[in-house]
Amino acid sequence: MPANGKPKFDLGQILATPGALEALQESGQNVQFFLARHVLGDWGEVCEGDKQLNDQALVDGSRLLSAYRTLKNTRIWIITEAADDEGKRICSTCLLPEEY
Repeated sequence: MPANGKPKFDLGQILATPGALEALQESGQNVQFFLARHVLGDWGEVCEGDKQLNDQALVDGSRLLSAYRTLKNTRIWIITEAADDEGKRICSTCLLPEEY
């Protein structure tokens, strides 16, 4: 995470799937906790290749993917979709991997 705590990109519209909302409710957590990590560049449990793709996406405006686990060990993803090549983002969706 950056030391200054400034967002690295715009999240766009925030969306969440029913499965993700249920998993968050079951764990007693909220989506803002994971969105804060995501927007600060803490990509969570993604492989090195996905980390590199995310770092490149900060430069070229493409899609971003983060993966986290709730306190109940349910895996959730946050995907921020690109709107254009200028770095604008259309939306960020919190979902379960199986909902992708």
